[in-house]
Amino acid sequence: MPVEILMPALSPTMEEGTLAKWLVKEGDAVASGDLLAEIETDKATMEFEAVDEGIIGKLLVAEGTENVAVNSAIAVLLEEGESSSEVDAAPSAPASPAPAAEAATSSPAKSATLASSPASAPPAAADKAAEGVRIFATPLARKLAAQNNVDLTRLSGSGPRGRIIKADVEAAGSAVSADRTVASMASAASTSGAASAPQSANFETISKLYAERAYEEISLDRMRKTIAARLTEAKQTVPHFYLRRDVMLDNLLGFRGEMNAALAERDVKLSVNDFVIKACALALTTVPTANAIWAGDRILQFTPADIAVAVAIDGGLITPVLKDADQKSLSVLSTEMKDLATRAKGRKLAPDEYQGGSFAISNLGMFGIDNFDAVINPPHGAILAMVATPNSPVVTASGELGVATVMSLTLSVDHRVIDGALGAELLNVIVKNLENPMAMLA
Repeated sequence: MPVEILMPALSPTMEEGTLAKWLVKEGDAVASGDLLAEIETDKATMEFEAVDEGIIGKLLVAEGTENVAVNSAIAVLLEEGESSSEVDAAPSAPASPAPAAEAATSSPAKSATLASSPASAPPAAADKAAEGVRIFATPLARKLAAQNNVDLTRLSGSGPRGRIIKADVEAAGSAVSADRTVASMASAASTSGAASAPQSANFETISKLYAERAYEEISLDRMRKTIAARLTEAKQTVPHFYLRRDVMLDNLLGFRGEMNAALAERDVKLSVNDFVIKACALALTTVPTANAIWAGDRILQFTPADIAVAVAIDGGLITPVLKDADQKSLSVLSTEMKDLATRAKGRKLAPDEYQGGSFAISNLGMFGIDNFDAVINPPHGAILAMVATPNSPVVTASGELGVATVMSLTLSVDHRVIDGALGAELLNVIVKNLENPMAMLA
């Protein structure tokens, strides 16, 4: 019987996406692990794989189709001995895809997807094991489960006929379930109409004010809608307060020059950003109670220092996360950050590369800004806004007037997580690290 290939959920909060490009055509034979298509989410364009083998019998969604709902059918896979005539009755993807539950009951074909919502998951595999039923899993899922000590008998499979796939194992081994819960809450709030309804309701009124003026109406893409919803939520629900400090960077810049000269043979060039990432990561381990996030009705305090860094991309921004930044050398941080930034601008980051972290950094110094206040990206506890200004007038330690490169720092803090004194302590340690860069290598 033909198997429907469903629109996958490529991140915990994804509800719909754009089918950017098919990597197969009707009549192609595919095996588990073969790439099928490129799916565009609000943050990235990602490839997704087949979880079963067969022949592509029909492509139900055309390339470039937007707003394709998760768990709606996008193609039909034929099993051995089946012909394309058996999928002639398969429904085409609707203009406004039905919810997953409706799609599942409206089609006679079996369903296959890379990731599904908990509501559509089959009974727990553990229950099947207790009944003596064989546990079905793909070879890749079994390999990942063995590597990560994941008990397959406790998983629910989201693949064809309840088969356990790679995504199921990865989800079971994730240590960021609380972060995902908060992210899901944010997504639910943004898609429930709370964020979009006022904009829709106000458009007619606002447009009338400019009826006699020439303008171009620009539709919001998925990324801009997400940014608008999340930052509106952040400013409305997160009690921000701000702490400010200036840092003399001359010692750091001199030390950076010496290190870059020594690292030239390895083709490594450290940026001021790399030092700031390291300084913040070490500060979070020095002041561990500030290495925390707000998780709805409790605080999660972390041991590792995972730092998110804002990267401007076409149409918006994204925050790749450098994990265990406190444990990595400056050269490793520099290499990883360059790689993440490059792939971010090409929208090639995986969700686990831009989700998570407890602290973020945003730098606008390259635009000639004197200082700014950054908006916290929930559920982070704080974000550091930084701007370096060369040739600034200063009063030296000897009390004389001088000129130096000064970095203006503004720490935006979630008061639910970090109180004023704790935030001040954290910012003071960051400043100390930047003013004594050599100590960060000890």
